[in-house]
Amino acid sequence: MTQTATGKVPTPTDHAARADDLAAENQALRARMAYLLEQAERNHSIMTRHQAFDLNIVGAANFPELVGTIFRVLPVISELDSVTLSLVDEGADIREVMLKLDVVFADFPDLIFVEDLEGLGLELGQRGPASAPPKPLLGMYHAARHASSFPNAPAGLQSVALVPLLRNKRIIGSLNLGSRDPTRFTPSLGTDFVEHMASIIAICLENVISNEMLKYIGLTDSLTGVYNRRYIDRRLLEEIARARRQSYPISFMYIDIDHFKRVNDTVGHGGGDEVLREVAARIKNELRASDAVARFGGEEFVVLLIDANLESAAFVAERIRSSVAGTMIALSPELQLSVTVSIGVACLNPGDAEGDPLAVARAWIAQADTLLYAAKEAGRNRVVSLAPAQPA
Repeated sequence: MTQTATGKVPTPTDHAARADDLAAENQALRARMAYLLEQAERNHSIMTRHQAFDLNIVGAANFPELVGTIFRVLPVISELDSVTLSLVDEGADIREVMLKLDVVFADFPDLIFVEDLEGLGLELGQRGPASAPPKPLLGMYHAARHASSFPNAPAGLQSVALVPLLRNKRIIGSLNLGSRDPTRFTPSLGTDFVEHMASIIAICLENVISNEMLKYIGLTDSLTGVYNRRYIDRRLLEEIARARRQSYPISFMYIDIDHFKRVNDTVGHGGGDEVLREVAARIKNELRASDAVARFGGEEFVVLLIDANLESAAFVAERIRSSVAGTMIALSPELQLSVTVSIGVACLNPGDAEGDPLAVARAWIAQADTLLYAAKEAGRNRVVSLAPAQPA
């Protein structure tokens, strides 16, 4: 008969209790194993989704595509209730370029621009050349404190993470994550994962913004700051196709500064450049955000008016003519110059845009150019308008 260490002989009851203990321990181990397997599968699924997300944003071709992917995909794959993006934009350079490239910011209500680092709401402390990179700020959501980071915060938001976007130790913005789960973001949590995600987003943002800036430079006249011929050639084809689909009229102005050679001969090319800049600014001031003005070459400008018939386009053209002629251009406190423009206006009505868009565009431009010369021959400083004939 077997004895225990205490000299007692185990009873059937002792064996049963031991078996029950082993069974309970085995059950607990199985439950633990099942939990770990479930967590591993969940983590693998999250990793796979985030890898796909990384590939999507790395492959984004432009700013709207990148930002749209972040706002559309990240809340789903990370099970978040709010995702916003704050970008440092001193002097509104990014906003100005994106507007020039027809980015519609109303499509991205969770995209936030701030003038300086303080606007990000991060704990930056004393910033200097040797400063350590700021860490993500995790904690409970406070409506007042986080109002700038979550301007459209959903009801019931409980915890947030403000994650700096860093490029070469320079802060370009912050990725702001919010959850209704109060335990989702707490100061004790590790931040390696969100920091890695933010670094990928920061790289993509810097690259796409740089590319958009280069695109803007390639489509903009460096002297006057308005679009150039390359841009308007591309935009014309897009707008002709859109007007055809949506059946609305579009109008085109050809504008020429009268006697511009005399301007250069009188005040020099530096003064001529100042006149070009001022005329471009006065033209732009008379247009809507949806319209476009471009320098077509030399002293010639063109204007594209969206959803504008001939009558309304001629009215705008007359405002432009009056604005240029009505106030002298001051080249210096002692020198002011009177400048006028001649304008030809052609309208493309629904039904006129049938056929090859390139052929339609060329005929349309030629018609406006012919009307411009009619304005010149009629004495300059006037508007001549007419609907174009059907292009061959």
